[in-house]
Amino acid sequence: MRDPLSRRAFLGAASGSAFAATPAQNRPLPIIDTHIHMYDPTRPQGVSWPPKDSALYQRTILPAVYRALTKPLGIVGTVVVEASTWLEDNQWVLDVAEKDTIVVGFVGNLEPGKPDFSKHLDRFAKYPLFRGIRFGYLWGRSLAAELPKPEFVAGMKALAGAGLQLDAVGGPRVLPDVVRLTDKVPELRVVIDHLPFDSPTDPADQAAYKSALQELGKRPRVYAKVSSVLRRPDDRLRTDLTFYRSALDELWEIFGPDRVVYGSNWPVSDRLGTYPQVLQIVRDYFAGKGREAEEKYFWRNSIAAYRWVKRDASQPYARTLAWSA
Repeated sequence: MRDPLSRRAFLGAASGSAFAATPAQNRPLPIIDTHIHMYDPTRPQGVSWPPKDSALYQRTILPAVYRALTKPLGIVGTVVVEASTWLEDNQWVLDVAEKDTIVVGFVGNLEPGKPDFSKHLDRFAKYPLFRGIRFGYLWGRSLAAELPKPEFVAGMKALAGAGLQLDAVGGPRVLPDVVRLTDKVPELRVVIDHLPFDSPTDPADQAAYKSALQELGKRPRVYAKVSSVLRRPDDRLRTDLTFYRSALDELWEIFGPDRVVYGSNWPVSDRLGTYPQVLQIVRDYFAGKGREAEEKYFWRNSIAAYRWVKRDASQPYARTLAWSA
């Protein structure tokens, strides 16, 4: 098996001393995007996702495409998140990512609790770019249904023991499950995908959602991925920060400056607006919080959340912030 990035190279790249030596006010703001998808419908086997009747299916999304789109915007690295139910697509993403240094991590697709989970985890964890898995309410799975199973909890403990993380997906209903999961596996790092959520309309569901969000804000290994900001009320894209401020303020107040991370959800985000539009709202919001808050949101916090791999001189890395919790 190939291990394209040696552990020695990984650790050596992590120092980022030249970057750290430059005063913050004198350097451009680098951005690590912690949520994009990658797929190629032209492969002989096709793709597990997106479906053929989706406009997304008409595009081949590979690192070079993403690099060309985002380099002018200051994006220097990205974490690819799984977009396939097929086991071997974990290997496909890793093989493709090896060839382009803009990819600094990959969140794969494995099922804790399955008899072969440990075998597959051992296989992919040998790759430094493999940073964790995604689970929740996706591909017909249910985190609530899995939590009572000892073998599932054991799988999550193995994930944490390997120094890997979980991306939790599923909207508001996933939050109470993440509370229960982190009760059982407090050492697990969890990134909640695609915040801010729309609050449930049912009063009981809304109360459970708010309570869980507040509780997770108290847990130092739980991070909020602010990757679902744009809205189209009445089918009209809102691009003014005032429309979004209250939702962003809520996340800021609950998770604080150290546990919010940037993600674009590209190319799915194109359904709502262009990449520059996705980025501009959060740029404007965090610029108002000051340079330190900007750096934390756009790259520093992602180190603690993902322990991603520095592969290029343009990618910052603060060793002292990396793996403290």
